[in-house]
Amino acid sequence: MMICLEDVTKVYKVGVERIRALDGLCLEVAENEYLAVMGPSGSGKSTLLNIVGCLDRPTSGAYRLDGRPIHDMSAAALARIRNERIGFVFQTFELLPRLSALNNAALPLIYSGLGRRGRRKRAEQVLRRVGLGDRIRHRPSQLSAGEKQRVAIARALIVHPRILLADEPTGNLDSQMGGEIIEILHGLNQVEHATIVMVTHDSRHADKTKRVVRLFDGRQVQ
Repeated sequence: MMICLEDVTKVYKVGVERIRALDGLCLEVAENEYLAVMGPSGSGKSTLLNIVGCLDRPTSGAYRLDGRPIHDMSAAALARIRNERIGFVFQTFELLPRLSALNNAALPLIYSGLGRRGRRKRAEQVLRRVGLGDRIRHRPSQLSAGEKQRVAIARALIVHPRILLADEPTGNLDSQMGGEIIEILHGLNQVEHATIVMVTHDSRHADKTKRVVRLFDGRQVQ
């Protein structure tokens, strides 16, 4: 199993209050699976993605990636896993406004050791894959919301990640643009065999995935 969470709990301290974002969660995700995570606000969806993406650690429980224990690795080791194996797509795009689509997509390669020409070439390739071959020199202010999300997907893909984590990737898009983004993710799973975990509130988009996991109060309810 590629991703394995065993009895994972995550507790945040807010002042004197302790908030249990995940409560004994057990979850397995197979290689090449396309999984949707659904649930009301505060159910632990984003916390789950943060732990799977090595952005956060569980308070207790175990997280194994390809059989390797991840939960007790050093910060440097977690950073290497994030940079080499995991791509992130966020609802708010997180693009730098002064950079072109090309340079935004190339950002994850800055510390890869790849030269400037090589970074530009790879960025052009991934932008073409998401249908933005004619927008590579445009800045975010010159792009539609759907095009911005395509740049964000290209940025996630540029390191050839085995795992793609998408947190409400259609949340700021209209239905047509959202459908186009979902089709891109579907193609990445079907053609390029990416393992995708997507948080969504939209049941229409969840229906495109291979499996739906529902969370409530930090626990899996289905």
